[in-house]
Amino acid sequence: MERHLLVRLLSDGGEASAAALAALHSGATHVVWDGAAPAERLALVYARRLRHTRRKGIETLGLERAVQLLAQHDQPVCLGQITAADQTWAFTLFLSEDRSALVAVTGVRRADEQAPPNIT
Repeated sequence: MERHLLVRLLSDGGEASAAALAALHSGATHVVWDGAAPAERLALVYARRLRHTRRKGIETLGLERAVQLLAQHDQPVCLGQITAADQTWAFTLFLSEDRSALVAVTGVRRADEQAPPNIT
């Protein structure tokens, strides 16, 4: 998917969309994968991730909202990812099957950016 199309899709979103958009404007890489998956199945997967990130204290943006939106969405979704140029954040995009609309977006601070220093 071309960058300018992602910019357009992310322009009307909330906090996670704004952060993903800022990352794109700052040189982030992006990919949208082929194929689609049932939104309700992804809602279950990302609900587990939400519990995991909360338990581990991993910073996220929009993850709870993404789970809610996926659970309500009755069509398959395509997945994409935006990785910040400095590698500190990764954003997962959930797009309509025809890639014309953004269903949800979530961001997670990369684990290696949160880990305490290795003391030896």
